[in-house]
Amino acid sequence: MNDQQLIPADSAIINTAVFAAFVLVTLFIVYRVSSRGSSSDYFVAGSSFSGAQNGIALSGDYLSAASFLGIAGAIAVYGYDGFLYSIGFLVAWLINLLLVAERMRNTGRFTMGDVLSFRMKQRPVRAAAAASTLAITIIYMIAQMAGAGGLVALLLDVHSTFGQALVIAVVGLVMMVYVLVGGMKGTTWVQIIKAAMLLLCVALITIFLLGKFGYSMTDLLLQAAENNPNGREIFAPGVQYGKSELTQLDFVSLSLALVLGVGGLPHVLMRFYTVPNAREARRSVAWAIWVVAAFYICTLIIGYGAAALVGTEAIQSAPGAENSAAPLLAYRIGGTVLLGIVAAVAFATILAVVAGLTLTASASFAHDIYANVIRRGDVDSDDVVKVARMTALIIGAASILGGIVVNGQNIAFLVGLAFAFAASANLSTLLYSLFWKRFNTRGTLWGIYGGLGSCLLLVIFSPVVSGAPDSILPGVDFAFFPLKNPGIVSIPFSFICGIIGTFLGGRDEVDDERRAEMEVRSLTGIGSRVG
Repeated sequence: MNDQQLIPADSAIINTAVFAAFVLVTLFIVYRVSSRGSSSDYFVAGSSFSGAQNGIALSGDYLSAASFLGIAGAIAVYGYDGFLYSIGFLVAWLINLLLVAERMRNTGRFTMGDVLSFRMKQRPVRAAAAASTLAITIIYMIAQMAGAGGLVALLLDVHSTFGQALVIAVVGLVMMVYVLVGGMKGTTWVQIIKAAMLLLCVALITIFLLGKFGYSMTDLLLQAAENNPNGREIFAPGVQYGKSELTQLDFVSLSLALVLGVGGLPHVLMRFYTVPNAREARRSVAWAIWVVAAFYICTLIIGYGAAALVGTEAIQSAPGAENSAAPLLAYRIGGTVLLGIVAAVAFATILAVVAGLTLTASASFAHDIYANVIRRGDVDSDDVVKVARMTALIIGAASILGGIVVNGQNIAFLVGLAFAFAASANLSTLLYSLFWKRFNTRGTLWGIYGGLGSCLLLVIFSPVVSGAPDSILPGVDFAFFPLKNPGIVSIPFSFICGIIGTFLGGRDEVDDERRAEMEVRSLTGIGSRVG
């Protein structure tokens, strides 16, 4: 069964119309709430959002195209092994809830670089933090753009490589408008709207889907097994990661990246500054956990439902492959109307997440590099915002080109790589800065660059880039690292680099006065400010 039989071409008109309506409405909202004031207004919305609002926005930032499309497809094809993505993505929030959220909010102002450089030498540490932020956000954005290409191929009946590249460019341009016009306040409201739409959408699909089976989960699962080549093996671990010891090790590596990566994602960390105090930052995480948990429960049912009603073979043969599972299922159970809603929500997901990532990357460059490294703090707030907007254009262009290159890859897998980079480059230095009194500048630099460099090196020389049929460059083979996710090596390596660098730096690099101030501020919030 091909994609033309699954989705008629005339539905592309409805899908386009629904998406265009969403873009117009949200652009109007972004314009009305846009931040036209200081850098605080543009970067963190003046810390004016409540914990509940920011929590829903956090879930909107976090529930990307990988969650909506990639995980549902992975469950439809691999069953239990696909659901492991959801488990990792959800459990990861405990690190932010228990260790990071409050201390980040109390210590920093705009970016992760504020925290890492608080008691260190400002210029080298801010430069390292900005380099890490830019690398992680670009990788994450490329994954979202790849999702846009596959989604467009299925929903808008665009099959040519040029056509998909053109739509990826259009998505990127709309995203830039969100960031340039709305800043953090406009982007946050887009995230809130998108999160509400996404949760409502998956809830409707779940209810309609269960109704097809008389609300019997057992019947749904049995039919899913019948329509999957692996049969009832999809209900147990091992379909994707149990084929050999190497795949099992790859799964452990992926799990480490997913669980530890959230604590180092720059666009998630930056959201803790959009609330007025640490208590609201903690409430943000609690709200996000509940929303994310409800969403992943629905995607579990949707994934197995796609296998039951659409069939694994039809999903893998459709444009977008695994990423097409949720849209194909929506058309099966709700026709063109529900498909149009899913199309709008999926595009909104990509737009909103990429807008948040772009804002984070541009803020890091403008605040950390331009304002504090190049200008040494002697800079006007308006100039910082101008630099941020110019950076957003460059970052957006880079993500568009990257999305075109990796179009067709599984986006849940690509996001797993971004999590590995975040856990390797940021988490070790962030935790050491907040909890280890002896940690110093050399340890910070070794931790960031060691984790980032090792992760990048291992990815380049892994089957992700070459040496496998599904590699980015399948025609060549220069891979020597056997795992697709480098987290099992690069994450411990970054922690070890931080320790070695700290002891090589010596006690003379520790500023005891600033360290004491940071400890008091992180625990109590005394001295923290926004503006």
